[in-house]
Amino acid sequence: MTDTARTARAGVPERPTLDGIEETWARRWQEEGTYAFDRSKERANVYAIDTPPPTVSGELHMGHVFSYTHTDTVARFQRMRGRTVFYPMGWDDNGLPTERRAQNVYGVRCDPSLPYDPAWTPPPAPVDDAARRDPTPVSRRNFVELCERLTADDEQVFEALWRRLGLSVDWSLTYTTIGPAARAVSQRAFLRNLARGEAYQAEAPTLWDVGFATAVAQAELEDRERPGAYHRLRFTGPDGREALVDTTRPELLPACVALVCHPDDERYADLVGTSARTPVFGVEVPVRAHPLADPAKGTGVAMVCTFGDLTDVTWWRELQLDTRVVIGRDGRLLPEPPAGVPAAPYAALAGQTVAAARRTLVGLLADAGELVGEPRPITHPVKFYERGDRPLEIVSTRQWYLRNGGRDADLRAELLARGGELTWTPGHMRHRYEHWVGGLTGDWLVSRQRFFGVPVPVWYRLDDVGEPDHSHPLTPDGSALPVDPSGEPPPGFDEAQRGQPGGFIADPDVLDTWATSSLTPQIVGGWETDPDLFARVFPMDLRPQGQEIIRTWLFSTVVRAHLEHGLLPWRDVVLSGWILDPDRKKMSKSKGNVVTPMALLEQHGSDAVRYWAASGRPGMDLAFDPAQIRVGRRLATKLLNASRFALGLGAADALRAPATTPLDTAMLAELSGVVATATSAFDGYDHTAALQAAEAFFWRFCDDYIELVKDRAYGEGPGADSARAALATALSTQLRLFAPVLPYVTEEVWSWWRYGSVHRAPWPTTYEVDRAIRGDGDPALLRLAGDALGQVRRAKSERKLSMRAEVPLAEALGPAAVLDQLALVADDVRAAGRIARLDPLPDRTPELVVACAF
Repeated sequence: MTDTARTARAGVPERPTLDGIEETWARRWQEEGTYAFDRSKERANVYAIDTPPPTVSGELHMGHVFSYTHTDTVARFQRMRGRTVFYPMGWDDNGLPTERRAQNVYGVRCDPSLPYDPAWTPPPAPVDDAARRDPTPVSRRNFVELCERLTADDEQVFEALWRRLGLSVDWSLTYTTIGPAARAVSQRAFLRNLARGEAYQAEAPTLWDVGFATAVAQAELEDRERPGAYHRLRFTGPDGREALVDTTRPELLPACVALVCHPDDERYADLVGTSARTPVFGVEVPVRAHPLADPAKGTGVAMVCTFGDLTDVTWWRELQLDTRVVIGRDGRLLPEPPAGVPAAPYAALAGQTVAAARRTLVGLLADAGELVGEPRPITHPVKFYERGDRPLEIVSTRQWYLRNGGRDADLRAELLARGGELTWTPGHMRHRYEHWVGGLTGDWLVSRQRFFGVPVPVWYRLDDVGEPDHSHPLTPDGSALPVDPSGEPPPGFDEAQRGQPGGFIADPDVLDTWATSSLTPQIVGGWETDPDLFARVFPMDLRPQGQEIIRTWLFSTVVRAHLEHGLLPWRDVVLSGWILDPDRKKMSKSKGNVVTPMALLEQHGSDAVRYWAASGRPGMDLAFDPAQIRVGRRLATKLLNASRFALGLGAADALRAPATTPLDTAMLAELSGVVATATSAFDGYDHTAALQAAEAFFWRFCDDYIELVKDRAYGEGPGADSARAALATALSTQLRLFAPVLPYVTEEVWSWWRYGSVHRAPWPTTYEVDRAIRGDGDPALLRLAGDALGQVRRAKSERKLSMRAEVPLAEALGPAAVLDQLALVADDVRAAGRIARLDPLPDRTPELVVACAF
């Protein structure tokens, strides 16, 4: 028996309130282990959730509350269905967002060349703008320690909010993506990828974020509309033949290695196979044909530069062109021109930023008479790193890649098939996965030139002159993981040999944050370290996540599980929509229109905020609406008060007794249908439909049934016993129906009259409700009685009478069959309406009409 099962009943308070119940029950749930995972259960009885670890680099916002509430309703429902729920929480604390936050908070920058200073202490945070503009250089290890300190503080704030929201997480399973367990799993998986040939190094054109000074992957790109201009340049072909080229990047002219046109473009057929001279520099470049050249774009001729965009990379690779790199990793033009480019005109560009070099080169073109007309302003999409604020460049670097089907048709087909094996909610989201996988143009770039991340676990032997042997990396023993090659020597070497000829150097890079996050099922499941746990939770049941990271988190997790285990990492995936502001625009931190949740939780209560979140279905966007939160507060309050009233009638002592009167059995028959609807909805991950069904019934239960039955329930005899039995079954059932969405108020009410936790109670079944019905139950009877009572209420309201005013005579008109049914509940209608006499007048009207005489 669990601690929760031993919890005594609290009794009905004199003045129940929602105030303070979050603190009370959050503490009790933790103390009593209400949501603890029972690892003794077999896999068939486990429901495992691969929870998305939120990025710890700022504040949680209503989008987080929205999606995590959805997941929590699933966890609570499955727990009540008798499954032991594996529901961990993680913090995604490594990577660029954390580094940038540490830089801004402490006014520092990482300089890997500096030695570690154990005595160094950071300045009081946050620092002022002057310190941010002139940051203090610190060693890599000092910088990593700062990042760790910052994330530890942020994680405490995040956990407090999640606990306040009522997430039924087992907090003993919490992990971080920079913690020792995650580092070991990430490095182990990488080394196995390397051993199988799935991970490899290559010197290649790389998308490069100048601001962060790191490579980025295809999945991390986004297009942003930016102003630009077309410049028309005059190239000179054989015998003075002109070839005019439109370009938005004239500063890349010294990097030009070819001109291309479409093979079917007759305008330039005479040029294909010849060469042309570049303006200003006079470099001879070949003219080639390629189907990617668009005859309708610009003049139909494009210059190929190494590298201006991804199309340049394709042309360079497929046409086997020369390489002339002019932009360095700092975003400035290199100090020396590439081979074959004259130094004199290039000297004016050396060391300039891209924007400055563009202005300078446009001036040189104009002076030489090789700029045709004026630049034509345009707005066009420019590629950015999703977290960056400067346009990406393409530079040639040595990087680590992981095969993902981008260059392997067979692997691509296998990963597409994996997507077909998944159960998608909503189903149309599968097409986004297929579109992404089908459109991959290269393998997954997994190395990053940053510091706060999982180190790439390899070293390189140095030859006799100190040059590294990248083709034969040195790797650690698996038992030594995690390792930091920048601070530990490889097996067979000592630290004195670092950087020395004949010695070794460490790989300086860290792994992409997705290279670790893609292993969350393995990290939380104890892969290779806890085989018993791993067998009970993997593959997992559910991956809940945002739709915008299908291409990153979802796909990358599928890739890793497919390569390592030969199967999917989970069975079902549920995608959340976006939160919209009042102008129907997506809320995001970058737009500055986010709403943080803590004040709303404190003002309205967690159940009210969860009610708003549960109003949005998976995959559907939801507008942030404080009015809907207030509706949730009213629902929770009504549940509190209606429960107190029902229990005050003696319902607590009538549980499991039969309901015998027609109105009582009618109410329970309708409730049985609600249970079936809600159960089916939760099984299909449609928490909204489940909530709507339960809420619609609850208001009818309060407004009609309780009003109709309360006089009888106050009395004695079989009728009163039936009413109290029906109230008990209805209350017990409805508390459990609402429990996944409104955990606090349902737990509070449950504690008044039941033992244990409502969240450990079994989910209601139609059998359970039907068993309380003695005889037949017709849901139409409750609606008929409610209609009759409603007409009496309207009559009183129209005459501005109290609802307690007596009605000397009421006449019920309608079809005979309807009045026969009304007769079954007439006593309850008369009592609720304060009707002295209710006369039936059959077949006078086509539908029920109740006429009151005062």
